[in-house]
Amino acid sequence: MSGLSRRKLLCGATALMGTVAALASRRSLAQSTQPRVIEVVAKRFEYVPNIIPVKRGEKVVLAITSLDFIHGMNIPSLGMRYDLVPGRVTRVEIQASMVGNIDFVCDNFCGDHHEEMHGRIVVSAS
Repeated sequence: MSGLSRRKLLCGATALMGTVAALASRRSLAQSTQPRVIEVVAKRFEYVPNIIPVKRGEKVVLAITSLDFIHGMNIPSLGMRYDLVPGRVTRVEIQASMVGNIDFVCDNFCGDHHEEMHGRIVVSAS
């Protein structure tokens, strides 16, 4: 192989490695901007899980499925409210900007222990 052919091959390999690195960097960036999906089940008389840890600024989607009733999910401090219809996944997008607790409750009366159906999103600094 002549010196010119080796240089061309080396330049081509270097360019290919740069392209692969750039694509990997873009893919990593795209993955980091995708919200984390947290599956939540609503059933008489609880949310599972009922404590949901998130980081401040993190984008999350609560994918909520009701098993037995049209429960309600009310998040008063965020001004959000949803009906949770059995057999359907309800997606609730949240990005908390402040550290602290965000409480949520069922606001569709679902029986004698309805008042016990509540949960909390716990937002930490990191």
